[in-house]
Amino acid sequence: MEESIDDQPVRGTRSLAEIYERRNDAELIENIKQCLFAGFEMTDLGKMVYFLGLEVKQSPYEIFICQRKYLKEILKKFQMEECRSVSTPMAAKEKLQKVDGTDVVDASMYRSLIGCLMYLTATRPDILFARGQEFNLQGFSDSDWAGSMDDMKSTSGYCFDFGSACFSWCSKKQEIVAQSTAEVEFIAATAAANQALC
Repeated sequence: MEESIDDQPVRGTRSLAEIYERRNDAELIENIKQCLFAGFEMTDLGKMVYFLGLEVKQSPYEIFICQRKYLKEILKKFQMEECRSVSTPMAAKEKLQKVDGTDVVDASMYRSLIGCLMYLTATRPDILFARGQEFNLQGFSDSDWAGSMDDMKSTSGYCFDFGSACFSWCSKKQEIVAQSTAEVEFIAATAAANQALC
């Protein structure tokens, strides 16, 4: 199959196998670029080295993708370059209050951090989908009892995962004041079941 652009013949390929066999063919690559330049307004930036937060290193026989630069940018953006890792990055069994003498947290910064972390894991197949893992749908629910110091309401939460990827979660203060831990757990389980059925 042959096409002509500006009276210059361009050889087409018939299959992906042929494209793969000729992937290092400079003449083929140049012909494809000329076809694209003729049909679209574009610029040739050369080999890709950085794309959507991923570093790309290419050699004749392999492509290596790395997130080191993106991870360093996240740490710098949220001023965590000198942080140390811990198994639970918050105080366990902390009782929260609306007014506790601390500064108000910037919600948009928190959402931005969560978005960055979600993108970081979504672009790492080895984190998102561990090898040899079974893909079972699982749901978990939990709650505290009278965790709010302001109105004695409890907080319930649930999360659902498929394999190792959590795809739905919620943490919310309950609308009523529960009279027992059984009632608190029932409300949390009901909210999780409702989400599972929707």
